[in-house]
Parts: sequence; C-alpha cells; structure tokens
Amino acid sequence: MSAVRPQILVIDDEPQIHRFLSPALDAVGYEPRRADSGQEGLRAIALWNPDAVVLDLGLPDMDGKDVLSRAREFYAGPIIILSARDKEAEKIAALDLGANDYVEKPFGVGELLARLRANLRQFSQRTEPVGPMTIGDVVIDLDHRRITRGGIPVRVTPKEYDVLAYLARNAGKVVGHKDLLTAVWGKAHADDTQYLRVVVGQLRQKLEKDPTQPGFILTEPGVGYRLL
Repeated sequence: MSAVRPQILVIDDEPQIHRFLSPALDAVGYEPRRADSGQEGLRAIALWNPDAVVLDLGLPDMDGKDVLSRAREFYAGPIIILSARDKEAEKIAALDLGANDYVEKPFGVGELLARLRANLRQFSQRTEPVGPMTIGDVVIDLDHRRITRGGIPVRVTPKEYDVLAYLARNAGKVVGHKDLLTAVWGKAHADDTQYLRVVVGQLRQKLEKDPTQPGFILTEPGVGYRLL
C-alpha cells in the first residue's frame, strides 16, 4: 500500500457518484482518483497502480466486466464492483472474473468504505513476501504471481490463483471451507462451497499428475483442503 495515503480509483461515468464519493474517501484518509470511462480507467490503473479500484459495470465505452478482465491481466489489487445490475448472474460473472466484492446501487457510503477497509486488509495480508514453493514438479512463485509445472508456465484464472495462493500461504495446514471462501470470494459467499469445489477441481486438472488421485491439494472431508 502507499506510504502516505492509499489511492482509491473510482471508475464511474456518473458525476454525482464522484461528487459525494471523493469527499467521503478523502475524509477517511484515502486519496481519491477518478476515471469516467473504461479506457480511461485502464490507463489510470496502469499509471497509478492504485491500492484499490471501485468499478462501475455500466460504463459508456465498454462493459465493466471487460474492464475487470483486462485489468486482471496486470493489476492484483482489490477491485470492488459498483453497479445497479442486481441479477445474481452478473455478480457471479464479476466475481469469477476476479472481482473481490460487489456493492449494488443505490448504496450507503458507510457500507462501501467498510468493504474497502476489509478488502485492503485482506490484500495486505495476502501480499506478505514468501519465497517460491516447490511441490514435486510444480513451482508456486507468489511474489511474481507465476506457477509452473515441469518448467512450463501454467495458466490459471484469477480465482484459481487466489485459492492456490491462500492454500500455499497456509501450506501443510487444513484450511476450512468458510475461511477459504471468505478470503477469496468475501463473507457473503462463506457457504457457497460449490464455487470452491469447481475451482479446486480445475486446479487439480492443471497441476495433479492424476486428478482422480490428488496428492497435491488434499481434501479433508467435511472440513476443507490442505496443500501438501
């Protein structure tokens, strides 16, 4: 995070959102940054590398989910979706693309600030430096967000990476379903174990020699998972 004031980039084309959100962010010690379109937002993320991003889905030049997907190619910080779209499918799609949280419009500024604080805390805990970890022919380098198997880079989705990184930081320990879901998807999804089963299955397909007999990501029945 920034040495002085954490920078929060708000990507939204509604002037009224910036009018009341910028002073609120400033009042609690953040440095607000503004972008009014998707392209402007992507440039701002690349230029400033903000501590967190608040991203509207309904932008004038491109869909916010496209901004999210492209941002995740080079930006690892928290991204909180801000949108009037209340369909569950929209939320799931945004979370699967790498969003850390989702706040519906209209929203209370207090709630948004609380979610920002929580996500910034989680991110700072996840980014403590650790050296590359080798398990068999798999190398997990969290400092550089790089995973290889047999020396060949393994492509993973943002959620797959987040799950693997959390397990790696707790290697050898049993990580409960709720702890893992809360760390990766947020408290609102603490009971959505089907998300976790799908992602762990995808990771096993990419990393295990025999996904049907996992020796890498172990299941602790009824409890959670453990990275060997």
